[in-house]
Amino acid sequence: MVRRVSELLAERATESFLGRTEEIAILLRMLETDGDLAVMHVHGAAGIGKSSLLEVYAAQARAQGATVVRLDCRVIEPTPRGFTHELASAIGHGAEEANEIADRLSQIGGRVVLTLDTYEVLHLLDTWLRLAFIPSLGDNVKVVLAGREPPNPAWNVAPEWQGWFGVLSLGPLNDDEAIDVLMRAGVSEPDSIRINRVARGHPLALKLAASTVAQRPELDLEEVAIPTVVRELTRLYLADVDDPMTRRGIEASSVVRRTTQSLLGAMLADAVPHDLYERLGALPILEYGRDGLIMHDAVREAVAAALKASDPARYQDYRRSAWRQLRSEASAAAIADLWRYTADMLYIVENPTIREAFFPSGGQHLAVEPALMEDEGPIMAITRRHDGPRAAEVIEDWWERTPHAFHVVRDKDRSVVGFYCMLDSDQIPRASLEYDPIAAAWMAHLDDVPAPERQRVLFLRRWLCKDGGETPSPVQAACWLDIKRVYMELRPNLRRVYVAVRDLPTYAPVAQELGISPIDNAHRKLDGALYHSAVLDLGPGSVDGWLTGLVATELGVEEDGVLDVGARELVVGGHRVGLTKLEFGVMRHLYEREGRAVSRADLVENVWGYDYQGGSNVVDVVVRSLRKKLGESASVVQTVRGVGYRFRGA
Repeated sequence: MVRRVSELLAERATESFLGRTEEIAILLRMLETDGDLAVMHVHGAAGIGKSSLLEVYAAQARAQGATVVRLDCRVIEPTPRGFTHELASAIGHGAEEANEIADRLSQIGGRVVLTLDTYEVLHLLDTWLRLAFIPSLGDNVKVVLAGREPPNPAWNVAPEWQGWFGVLSLGPLNDDEAIDVLMRAGVSEPDSIRINRVARGHPLALKLAASTVAQRPELDLEEVAIPTVVRELTRLYLADVDDPMTRRGIEASSVVRRTTQSLLGAMLADAVPHDLYERLGALPILEYGRDGLIMHDAVREAVAAALKASDPARYQDYRRSAWRQLRSEASAAAIADLWRYTADMLYIVENPTIREAFFPSGGQHLAVEPALMEDEGPIMAITRRHDGPRAAEVIEDWWERTPHAFHVVRDKDRSVVGFYCMLDSDQIPRASLEYDPIAAAWMAHLDDVPAPERQRVLFLRRWLCKDGGETPSPVQAACWLDIKRVYMELRPNLRRVYVAVRDLPTYAPVAQELGISPIDNAHRKLDGALYHSAVLDLGPGSVDGWLTGLVATELGVEEDGVLDVGARELVVGGHRVGLTKLEFGVMRHLYEREGRAVSRADLVENVWGYDYQGGSNVVDVVVRSLRKKLGESASVVQTVRGVGYRFRGA
């Protein structure tokens, strides 16, 4: 009997993958016509085999006639725009609207499976997927989410998902499966039994052990926790890498999110990037991804921690070199490719204030959702609990005029435990400004210091937690995480964010660290309490330029020895030179577009503001002043005849 190729491929995938029979059977039951489950959330520790499980499941689902679409969340911008773009590319559909793509996905086969691997990096998008996108799919589409963390409780407790959502927790392989894995890798049965007493069925530990410890009868790690076992096995694996350049390539790869030839060339000046890239790609601890080599998370963390402890100077050098290369590449990246550089920059960041704001560690037990009309009562109850009557009236006015500006935080019981109110400055009703002195002060500041045309400005009017008010808490963190989702959605056009806070001493250190500046003439009193106003100006580079500067500050990089963005100073010959507001604006705009010609009109629009009525010759005057202050480094600001200027670093 003639067999289908899909059946042979499924058999081959299954033959190389041992165990997980029960888990695969559960996933395959989703494809049954009378199956109720629409979404399955697979979770387990790093290295437990989630990606391998999805690969085998996909092969067997295809063998049963299903169409499978697999997405790696590491390459997806965590916004509806980024997700729909990636999914549209995967299914060969030109539309960018979510509803059109959902319809197309539902029509590409009688039974369709969508898998999202490394789902933990899509924290920012979880609510949108749960509330908007997945419900828009046809009932012939099944979705499998696979990540490190258990699902947000909202999936389990929301009435609409009862019976439609399942959870599958992956644990270690049993002893028989683990020993079989080792023996198929060429390890003898006695050694396999001994090694599994160390690896305890953890797939990544088994993989590392098969490569390194078969000839190490002295190894004794039986009482050590699995993360420590993985670290020790990684150390032994590196010790067995004889080639010094390959070992350095592994170290360099551990400090970046993804490894590319250009990054290897930047971090290892004496390497042949193409050759080293291929050598690394042949190692079992790295795999080829769509945009570079990816080191397994648990191995990467172990290598980076060991390098940082043993040679912190080299660890920092790798990070600085990677930053310079990524900044250079990002300056010329298309909008569609910009996310990968944003994610790369965020990975280099070690500052917990910044990193947690975009990629929080640990599971998320609170859900942030657009407010419903029935949420008015809880929102106002929280407001009256922490603010005075006049301040509460202002929030009530915002609710009546702009309910779409409110998002609520729900706990595992779906109760409202916090909220925030934020909207675009262009959407603010003038009547609200007459009623709210704080927003009116922000608008006055915006009138005095206008943002460039087509760049967006947000007013974050209030956020409160039911129990803690403004004070730092998991509820407040959930609000700020969702706000960062809006940042991502609006980049590269987001320019400025206004915010008000009563508890200034608590937030001042963090605000200063993030570049948030007070607006002295915009502080206002309501009910006798002083509300301090501040603004985050992201600069011409929007979110990405802001992040680049934050990473540079953390790494101690003085912006190629020319511009210190945080201090708004030139760094020339070891000396610092102050800049006027216009000089800094021109220099930063050119600097963040290194290597690209920038027209005078572009500079006028982005530095002076779109409503500036003077001529473009003002740019030449400021550039002359800049060059004078740059002294011997004046050549970094180059004239592009007939166009404008270009920054070309040394």
